[in-house]
Amino acid sequence: MEPPRAGEGLTEADLAGQAARELFEELGLDGGAEELRLWAVTRGENGSVGLTYRAAVLPEAAVRDAFAAAAAAERAQGREPELDDIALVSSPRELEFLSGPHADYLEPLVRRFTDQLED
Repeated sequence: MEPPRAGEGLTEADLAGQAARELFEELGLDGGAEELRLWAVTRGENGSVGLTYRAAVLPEAAVRDAFAAAAAAERAQGREPELDDIALVSSPRELEFLSGPHADYLEPLVRRFTDQLED
C-alpha cells in the first residue's frame, strides 16, 4: 500500500482503491474498489496491520486465466511478475503443503473463510 502524501489522510475509499489496484496488478482481476468489501483486519507478528478485502467469487478457471494473462503481460514488458505462482486452497490443512514463506496471518484468514463456508 502506498502511504498518503504529507498532510493527506487515508480514507477507507483510498484503501479499497489500493486493494483493487493490487488485485489487478498481482492477479489480473479487474474490479472496481466499490466491488470490494473490507473483510478482516489483522496484525502481524512484526506489528504490521493487514487489511483483507473480499472480492466477488469467481470460478477457479477464471482466476487462473487472469493470473496467467497478468504474468504474461509482465514478462512481455521485460519484468518478472511479483508473484511466481498462485495457490488456491480450500482448507487451512492445505497450507502446510505449500512451499515458501507464508504471512503469519494467512492461516487465521483461511480458517475464517472456510468456517463461513460451512455455516
